[in-house]
Amino acid sequence: MKRWSSALLPIGILLILAALTFWLRYATNLGAEPSDGKHRHDPDYLVNDATIRRIGQSGRLEYTLFADEIRHFPDDDTTELDRPKLVYLNPARPPVTVSAMRGNLSPKGEQIDLVEQVEVRRAAGAGTPELLIETPALTVLSNEERAFTKSPVVIRQGESWVKGVGMQVDNKLQTYLLESRVTGEIASHLAKKKPKT
Repeated sequence: MKRWSSALLPIGILLILAALTFWLRYATNLGAEPSDGKHRHDPDYLVNDATIRRIGQSGRLEYTLFADEIRHFPDDDTTELDRPKLVYLNPARPPVTVSAMRGNLSPKGEQIDLVEQVEVRRAAGAGTPELLIETPALTVLSNEERAFTKSPVVIRQGESWVKGVGMQVDNKLQTYLLESRVTGEIASHLAKKKPKT
């Protein structure tokens, strides 16, 4: 009887150690991500000096998107853009160029979030000077030719300027709606110039 009880103690210790080993292995593998690389935020491709064109159903070029570099990330299907420039061309309207230092393209390419030194330039038209919009951030719905921001905005055209916070843009209608805290100075082309003396 004494031999049996003395053998139980080492066997019990070994069983406890074996159980702890299995439990530790299970506990450490619980939160581990698969090592196949699918959950890492690494680009699967890079493109330098990229050009993307959208052709409409009528066969007309609607816009061209340029970027110094494009990086696509497979984990969330997003695309980062370095120095993006979006150019809208329409024979009936002056061309519009939207540029920034950085941007993010949505998975289907219908939305571009632009940040850092965002500029919108509408070329001069018949009797109207170039229009320039500056803002720190702008979201462009590229297929709809619309954009919006909640950031401060400055709009300049010729000697006129206006600034505010928040803006809605409709490129098809060529409208720019400032949402709040709007101030500005509009230069009248009808004002008579003072004669030089």
